[in-house]
Amino acid sequence: MTTNSAKTVGLFATCLVDLIRPEVGFATAFLLENAGFEVDVPKTQTCCGQPLFNSGDVEGTRKTAKRFLDIFESYDYIVAPSGSCAATLSVHYPEIFENDRTQLSRSKRIAKRTYELTQFLTKVAEFETDSEFHSNCTYHDSCSGYRELRIYQEPRSLLSNVNGIKLTECFDSSACCGFGGTFCVKYPDISVHITQEKVQNIEQTQADTLLGGDLGCLMNIAGLLQRHGSKVQVLHVAEVLSGRGSVLGIGQTEQISS
Repeated sequence: MTTNSAKTVGLFATCLVDLIRPEVGFATAFLLENAGFEVDVPKTQTCCGQPLFNSGDVEGTRKTAKRFLDIFESYDYIVAPSGSCAATLSVHYPEIFENDRTQLSRSKRIAKRTYELTQFLTKVAEFETDSEFHSNCTYHDSCSGYRELRIYQEPRSLLSNVNGIKLTECFDSSACCGFGGTFCVKYPDISVHITQEKVQNIEQTQADTLLGGDLGCLMNIAGLLQRHGSKVQVLHVAEVLSGRGSVLGIGQTEQISS
């Protein structure tokens, strides 16, 4: 364990974690504390504005972003268990405030201190897990994490220290899963077709568990896996790294218990 308790981390839980799978938030807090940081979860935090931004509502995104800056700017680091939310803060906030000198300066400061979880654990905390997870796993690289934050090796490096795990790479692991935030709502037929290709690639690995760093992607893939009658469990990487992986996984409750 490192001794970083003087450094504070504002944990941005994200909407999906808060409302759909809080276990991911608890696992993230456990990992950050185990890495030696003082962790705070602001009770007043709300959405970062990503759905608004993806829908083209720039003014709505600005209003949401200003509130987010007010809540999180005092922390040494901001960490999110989501590549898409972290990218919204570190990549898109400076873009939406490019014509507002005051907010641009604030957003740039936040951007420099914002990390996706596996980024933070490898690049800042230099953390190594001692958890166990005996399963043949494969990994899905989300679009935002992979393309906007250049995350690829970080989760794999962390998982390499998990006792009992076998990681089988999925063909085209960085291809979109079809979720894309509001994309799956706007273009459901295209989304389903993309997800079907992703599920086929996952099934070809014969993995028992699918891992990833974005809950939106994982929920989307888990839904189609379940409809295919698959017994593949779906977990966020934080759950495995923390040793708190669910027995059933995301979207698999009825499937696996039957």
